[in-house]
Amino acid sequence: MNYSAQAKLIQYLREELLVPADAIALAIRQQHHLSSQLLIILWQFGFIALKQLNQIFEWLEQSISQPEYGLTQGT
Repeated sequence: MNYSAQAKLIQYLREELLVPADAIALAIRQQHHLSSQLLIILWQFGFIALKQLNQIFEWLEQSISQPEYGLTQGT
């Protein structure tokens, strides 16, 4: 995921799911140390519920199919 796509994802997490900034920051730090995906880390640490994780994946799928979001597959 490129920087722009991750920034949009973080905005979605903050504004729509109300994930705290501290939780996102921790997950980003862990992502770099563990080579894991941001969303899985948020879920593993209990910052988002499984239902929210599914919501995020649905949002990502919609974002990829809508060019106005600027997210494209493979970036």
